[in-house]
Amino acid sequence: MSQFKLGFIINPIAGIGGSVALKGSDGVAEQALELGAKPKANERAALALEILAPYKAQIQVFTCNNDMGERCASQLGFNTQVVYQSQAAQTSADDTENAVRALLENQVDIILFAGGDGTARNIAKVVSEHSEVHGGAQVPVLGIPAGCKIHSGVYAITPKAAGRVVEMMVNKELVTLAEGDVMDIDESLFRQGVVKAKRYGEMQIPSELRYVQAVKSGGKECDELVLQDIAANVIEEMADEDESLFIIGSGSTTAFLMAELGLDNTLLGVDLVHEQSLVANDLTEAELWQHIQQHQGECRLVITLIGGQGHIFGRGNQQLSPRIIRHIISQPGGKDNITIIATKTKLAALNNRPLISDTGDGELEQALSGYMAVTTGYKDQVLYPVASPE
Repeated sequence: MSQFKLGFIINPIAGIGGSVALKGSDGVAEQALELGAKPKANERAALALEILAPYKAQIQVFTCNNDMGERCASQLGFNTQVVYQSQAAQTSADDTENAVRALLENQVDIILFAGGDGTARNIAKVVSEHSEVHGGAQVPVLGIPAGCKIHSGVYAITPKAAGRVVEMMVNKELVTLAEGDVMDIDESLFRQGVVKAKRYGEMQIPSELRYVQAVKSGGKECDELVLQDIAANVIEEMADEDESLFIIGSGSTTAFLMAELGLDNTLLGVDLVHEQSLVANDLTEAELWQHIQQHQGECRLVITLIGGQGHIFGRGNQQLSPRIIRHIISQPGGKDNITIIATKTKLAALNNRPLISDTGDGELEQALSGYMAVTTGYKDQVLYPVASPE
């Protein structure tokens, strides 16, 4: 029986700027490391490969040296062949592109990669060039979400979901191929609170709607009256719990709340409010944890979901780490200390898909799974399921 040839690439620094509020990794990896950020891409890639562990005898992994894939695959016991050697202390876009060329030369069945939108752009460039030169269909590609920004439609919704899709291919189940858009944004504008996304092409992806995310919705909420009602409800809760420290997550819905409070807001960051006054803007994970430790009272969290995807953790708010979320739900009230705000229109757009908590911490995700209340207006809430990632 022929072996399944799995091409495997990790961008080791993907997402490294998230926890330290740099909103990306492009050109800021050294700064992120100096601020204490810890690389997480290998951990997230391992979650995908663990799903495939029962099929080791059927899979040959073609990958890159060290933290670009070799270490992760070898530690999990896969038959691993290094086809690209990076010579750099810190890998670059050139390494990703050269690695893809090596994988294509080895005629892999799929390229599974861990990274963000920048990594997807690098891979799409080479895959497209190879297809133009050699003709024929493109090799399928699937992303393991590991970056700060995941706007592209070439990613699985969670690392484990990526493993599930490849598992279907290994088992020769029917998997539909579809075009997934490769999107990216200008990170320099992103750090100023401006989202300017651009389409850079498409790649063939194994499309299973349960496991692969849609392209992120780029539009802002337009129903101002509904948003005013949601904000009024949260502000009333704040008044009732004046001693609590309120952590305000990223997104346009939470930005509307901050505007109603008359406070400066970090659209793509995490802010802190106490007694309806601003404590600090755009906090890193470490800064947020320090404030929580110093605060004598309870802490509350106000978040929204990412339109079109349903993520409440793990997309654009990596500052909200497992230890912070765990601290919040360990207080009296449990999960009710997390206020999720969204319009019913935004929930309806999920087409009954559950909300997703992608923290990378399996025990925490189990604790968050089940039904949670979502504030959709003034004194108006709906119960909505939160799923433990596949």
